[in-house]
Amino acid sequence: MYVITGATGNTGKRIAEALLGAGKQVRVLGRSAGRLEALTARGAQSGVGSLEDRDFVTKAFEGARAVYAMIPPHFQVENLRAYQNTLGEIIASAIQSNGVQYVVHLSSIGAHLSDGTGPITGLHDQEERLNRLEGVNVLHLRPAYFMENFLNNIPLIKNQGINRSPVDGDIAFPMIATEDIAVAASRHLIDLDFTGKQVEYLLGPADLNMKEATRIIGRAIGKEDLPYVRFSYEDAEKAIAGMGASPDVARSFVEMQRGFNAGLVTGGVKRTPDNSTKTTFESFAEKFADIYRQS
Repeated sequence: MYVITGATGNTGKRIAEALLGAGKQVRVLGRSAGRLEALTARGAQSGVGSLEDRDFVTKAFEGARAVYAMIPPHFQVENLRAYQNTLGEIIASAIQSNGVQYVVHLSSIGAHLSDGTGPITGLHDQEERLNRLEGVNVLHLRPAYFMENFLNNIPLIKNQGINRSPVDGDIAFPMIATEDIAVAASRHLIDLDFTGKQVEYLLGPADLNMKEATRIIGRAIGKEDLPYVRFSYEDAEKAIAGMGASPDVARSFVEMQRGFNAGLVTGGVKRTPDNSTKTTFESFAEKFADIYRQS
């Protein structure tokens, strides 16, 4: 039995589909039965509940040989790292008490650091927590910046005609499509080819800076002159809070962006053929353009 947390998300849904396609028994977890219907129609068992509910998670992991473990985002919590650690402890406890043998954990580039990287610090904590589990084989996937993060800027591009963030537009860093994360996770879950405690970086096909990424998106949506504007950390924090995030979440995400600018998040990570994935930013931009036009 495979248990997939976050089964309605960008990675979890694709992983569940891949496992079902490989003939595996799969239990998918999510908050909404309706959003799990497409997977249950293909034969998956469903578990509807919150990862903050210890009893639910413990029962949901019963009989699992392998788990895809992730901590879903929550933008309204008062203390983001405390929330991440609460869920992380519940997940780790359920893994241990149910004798789960294999765990693929969705972490992040920069998770080797204990501070200075915003929400990534909570993933650092979870890596450490899972590494303390005895008799469990754990693979920490550390993907780069999600290309899908650009989708959050569609209203800004439509209403103001710009793409912007506090990240220095000239600093290149790796970006990855979430579908490539799902491909890697699915492969490891099907093959169960990892032992002990391991880390695998997933860096997308190439490094890009924000100006280059904006030009590619601009061409895809028919706005060749779409500019990238860097704005202050203070304005960024206000903008994130204005979209409904709590003050601590806004502060945390700006801290992560500071970490990108300082080279903390990506520092020391070297690109290799093995950690380079296939989906190009140009390919992602075509999907971005479809969503942009439909929004």
